[in-house]
Amino acid sequence: MVEKLDAAARAGLAAALPEWTLVEGRDAIRRSLRFRDFSEAWGFMARVALLAEAQDHHPEWSNVWNRVEILLTTHDAGGLSARDLRLARAIDALLG
Repeated sequence: MVEKLDAAARAGLAAALPEWTLVEGRDAIRRSLRFRDFSEAWGFMARVALLAEAQDHHPEWSNVWNRVEILLTTHDAGGLSARDLRLARAIDALLG
């Protein structure tokens, strides 16, 4: 079973993942991205999909033209878990 993040791990979220925002009501983290155009946004989403599938952890997301919104939470844990942080770091690494 996957466990939710403890208070100590949550306290370090802003420093560990500065581009991500804590979504309190959802117990999730969110990142908003803008790309040059739809093709670039879609290509990014395809790369994230491969990462997510490899980690067996899939984001909630949306795409409108050049914008991508990503929300990470672990439904099995009932909120944020280490799985979300691992996928967020992998997504950040894709972006350089």
